[in-house]
Amino acid sequence: MTPAVEAAKRAGIEYRLHEYEGVEVADRDYALAVAAALGRPAGQLFKTLVASVDGTLTVFVVPADRQLDLRAAGKRTTLAERAQAERATGYVVGGVSPLGQRKRLPTAVDESALEWETILVSAGRRGLQIELAPQDLVRLTEARVARIAA
Repeated sequence: MTPAVEAAKRAGIEYRLHEYEGVEVADRDYALAVAAALGRPAGQLFKTLVASVDGTLTVFVVPADRQLDLRAAGKRTTLAERAQAERATGYVVGGVSPLGQRKRLPTAVDESALEWETILVSAGRRGLQIELAPQDLVRLTEARVARIAA
């Protein structure tokens, strides 16, 4: 069990786990490949990105078929380096979850998440996604909801 799954369990929310195989982190667009492997629309699967916003590490949760809009994210926003993201979250790239991170980072979820009854995000390891209500994700991560995807 990953820290992300433990966090969902502790919170008492409804969730489902989905395992997948055959997707490599080196794939050109890992999140799109994961959505395809699960047979889900790319807009329902959300990737977790870690970026530095004015020097503060921040988590952004955006749909697999879109990119983080760096302008909407904030002035002087740059994606975090792999080692920096892994150290701060406690997860390896390709398995970074917005839930159960080593250190709670400020989090923003793209507003399109609220268009779905449920969304999928990483469950904390490669090959595992957690499906949950977007409102539960927002509540558990204390996220702000905004238009952050382009």
